[in-house]
Amino acid sequence: MRPTANMGETVTQPLLFTPIRLRDVTLKNRVVVAPMHQYAAKKGYATDWHLMNAGRYAAGGAGLVFMESTKVERRGCGTVGDLGAWHDDHIPGLARCVEFIRQHGAVPGIQLGHSGRKARRFRPWEGGAPLTREAAEAEGVDDWDDWELVSSSALPATERDPTPRALSTAEVGELVQHWAEAARRVNEAGFDVLEIHAAHGYMLHQFLSPAANVRNDQYGGSELNRMRIAVEVAEAVRAVWPEHKPLFMRLSVEDNAGWGPDQSVALAKLVGPKGVDVIDCSSGGLTGSPVVGGGPVGYGYQVPYAERLRRDGGVMSMAVGLIVHADQAESILQEGRADLIALARELMYNPNWPMDAARKLGVESAFDITPPAQSFWLAKRANAASGVVPSTYQRGIADGS
Repeated sequence: MRPTANMGETVTQPLLFTPIRLRDVTLKNRVVVAPMHQYAAKKGYATDWHLMNAGRYAAGGAGLVFMESTKVERRGCGTVGDLGAWHDDHIPGLARCVEFIRQHGAVPGIQLGHSGRKARRFRPWEGGAPLTREAAEAEGVDDWDDWELVSSSALPATERDPTPRALSTAEVGELVQHWAEAARRVNEAGFDVLEIHAAHGYMLHQFLSPAANVRNDQYGGSELNRMRIAVEVAEAVRAVWPEHKPLFMRLSVEDNAGWGPDQSVALAKLVGPKGVDVIDCSSGGLTGSPVVGGGPVGYGYQVPYAERLRRDGGVMSMAVGLIVHADQAESILQEGRADLIALARELMYNPNWPMDAARKLGVESAFDITPPAQSFWLAKRANAASGVVPSTYQRGIADGS
C-alpha cells in the first residue's frame, strides 16, 4: 500500500486525525490504544515494563493511551501480574507512567476492573488455567487465602473451573466503593480518562449476564436488577472522578450467553445520564478464560456493535476489534459508525501505526504527531531519499509489491 497523497500535497484532513473534545479533554486524533493486560506488575505495582509499553504507544502518535485493566481490590487480580489501584502506595508508579505518556503528546487513560470468578489464573501464555497455590507462592504471593474467588453467584466459568463464593448484598455495596476509591487514586495519579471494565466475562459482566447471575436480591433476576451494579459503579465513580474528565465503559455488547445489543443499548441509556460519555464496544468472554467474540472473527467484526450503540444508546461509541488498516479506520468514522477507533494487537505489531496511518491518509506533516527525536529524522529521510518506500508499504525491494 502506498500513500494516498503526495507528502507535499494539500488534502482534506481525515477524520481519524481530526482532534476531538471529550468534556474538557482534547485528543489530538481519534486513534486510541485499547487497554491491554500486561501481566507484568509486582504485587499490583507498575514496573519499568509498564513505562516502556505505554511510552512506546504515546511516542507512536496515538491520541489516547489506555493502560490496562487495573484492579480495584486484591481479590480482583486475574493473575499474579495484574496492575493494581487498591492501595495508595500504587499511585506513584502509575503517576510515573502518566507523566511519560503526557510528555510524549498523548492523553493518559486507565481502565479499572475486577476479575471476579476469572481471578487467580495462570497468565495466558502459561495456559490460562486456574492457578495453583504452589505456583503462586513460587512467584512471591504471600496472601493466597485472601485472594478469594468471588462473583455475582456461586457458578464457575466452566466445569473445569473452581466455584466462586457469591457476594452478599452488603458486599456488593462494598465492591461499588472499591471502584470509587480506585477512581480517586487514579485521578490523583493524573489520568485524564477513565474506563470502567464491564466486559469480557469479568466481575461487572458476571452481574449483567443471566448465565452468570442467578441472584434473588436487588442485584439479580430482572435485566434492570442485573444492571444495577454497573449503574451504581458509574454513579460512584463519577462522584469522585472530576466533572471535566471523560468516563468510558467497556461492554461485551454481544456475549452469546444471554446478553446482547438490546441489553447493551438499555444499559447505555441508564449510565449515560450518570456521566458515562463513551461505550467501548467489544464482545464475548463470558465463559472460560479467553475473550471470544460472537460470530466470525474478521476485519472490524465488532464495528456493528459500536454503530448500534452510537445510534441507539444516547452515547458516543468506540470501535475495536481487528481494525488494522488506515483506510478501514477512516471509513468507520466517515460512515458515522463510531466516534473513536481503538487498536490493540495491530499496535503491538507496529507501535508507530498512527504515524504510518497519517502518511497513508495524506496528512500533511504526518511525522509531527511523534516526538521530535523521531519526527525530525523521518522527515529528513522522506525529503532526501527519493524513491525510498517505508517497510510497511510493500514486501520488499525486489518487486515493490
